[in-house]
Amino acid sequence: MSLDLVTSSRSRFSRFTEFLIEKGLLVFASISIFTLGAVFVFLLSQAYPFFVKVPLLDFLTGTVWAPSAGFFGVVPLFVGTLLTSIVAAMIAIPIGIGCTIYLAEVAHPTIKKYLKPVIELLAGIPSIVFGLFAMLVLSHFVQAIFNTGTTLNGMVGAIALAIMMIPIMVSISEDAMNSVPGNLREASMALGATKWETIKGVVIPASLSGIVAAIILAFGRAIGETMTVLMATGSARQLTTNIFSPMETMTSAIALDIQEVARTELHYNALFAVGLLLFMLTFIINLTAEMILKKFREEYE
Repeated sequence: MSLDLVTSSRSRFSRFTEFLIEKGLLVFASISIFTLGAVFVFLLSQAYPFFVKVPLLDFLTGTVWAPSAGFFGVVPLFVGTLLTSIVAAMIAIPIGIGCTIYLAEVAHPTIKKYLKPVIELLAGIPSIVFGLFAMLVLSHFVQAIFNTGTTLNGMVGAIALAIMMIPIMVSISEDAMNSVPGNLREASMALGATKWETIKGVVIPASLSGIVAAIILAFGRAIGETMTVLMATGSARQLTTNIFSPMETMTSAIALDIQEVARTELHYNALFAVGLLLFMLTFIINLTAEMILKKFREEYE
């Protein structure tokens, strides 16, 4: 009887502990949702006075960003953000996927042991260091190779962003490739496929969801980057689609102006409107990524 009571007490204590753990994890998960909602509400509350005075359509379609003169068109900042990020992705994606395939499927374990930490170390370098490198070193190489009129331009910022994107892509993509069951590779080779045919026809399709997630996360990093593009792109408030021209992004505009304007000025609220647009853009990118992942996700037992 005594043993039954002890067993029953332990069982109740175990269930109570599991209940506390479950609720604790729920609280931790709710904190992230609450934080996201609080950020959105804060941005919206600060941007609302701006939209009261400036129509939303004028803000979204205006081609001149000159707050001191009363022009609040966000198109130049939006184009600068997308242009540098897209060019950076075009540079980083093939290099990142190539590095991933080499590390996951080709590299000798000894080489992988030293090469992977070096690549991942790039992800821990502060963005301002990349900005300094781009501004003082990379800019002169770009000017010499492409014969640009200025040392700081969109291409310099795009290359710097690409360097920052690669370690994120490699780290996540390699984990996705390593998670592909070995019996799939063995079955492919047993059917006569070569190593490269196995990588192309089995490993990459099986890990495609992870690769897409890596690309989207890296692209989101590029769009939200501030210090690197602030120091490398020239911060010229002009509407241009020439990647070799100086340009300004949404993040750099906020960083440059937020300390210079009074809170009573419309310019101050306009910066929060830009931040709100950037928030929504990031949300759309993540939503698109989730839709892509659902489309390409495959289950392997």
